[in-house]
Amino acid sequence: MPGGKLRGWEGMRPGTSRPWRRSITFLVVACLAVVLGATGCGGDGGEYHPQREGARVGPVLVRPAHLAEPPDGPWESGDEAPFYVWFFNQGQEADRLLGAETTAARSVDIVDAKGAVRGPVPLPTDRLVELEQGRVHLLRTDLRQQIRGGDCVWITLRFERAGEIALQVHSQIPTYVDDHATDAPGLTPPSPP
Repeated sequence: MPGGKLRGWEGMRPGTSRPWRRSITFLVVACLAVVLGATGCGGDGGEYHPQREGARVGPVLVRPAHLAEPPDGPWESGDEAPFYVWFFNQGQEADRLLGAETTAARSVDIVDAKGAVRGPVPLPTDRLVELEQGRVHLLRTDLRQQIRGGDCVWITLRFERAGEIALQVHSQIPTYVDDHATDAPGLTPPSPP
């Protein structure tokens, strides 16, 4: 080799190619680990928007999105699970949340504070709209799977103007412990009935 320089893979002797292959394999595996680790809850496809970062669909900001804490154990198949989320419309025109869907439940309904199904949620400009406990919120009905605190599920939100966004959201981690749980810092036992 003139001047001792290597050009790409040319001129590599069989004895020197193995360390290069190991280095390249290591880099590929490391990159995949970073990508998969960054998805947080899992790799079901789609775009993951962690609660702390929020998400945006058109001019509508979405955060913090989560399933309500399971009341006394995991959400079971057939249960209804409240879903809470905040919206802030930065656009020039009002928008509306038309509905939502998920593969983890038969349906997702927009309900009032008492659980009665209602119509779309108005999203006026420059105003925070909170869908949470004691107010209008989303309710996943007839869950198709068990969901424990900390588990993640996908939900797609549909807006009249902004379009759709798929979010991977978590079920809130319970603040109670059961009789079989180990002592964990920050968790409190359930209140007596």
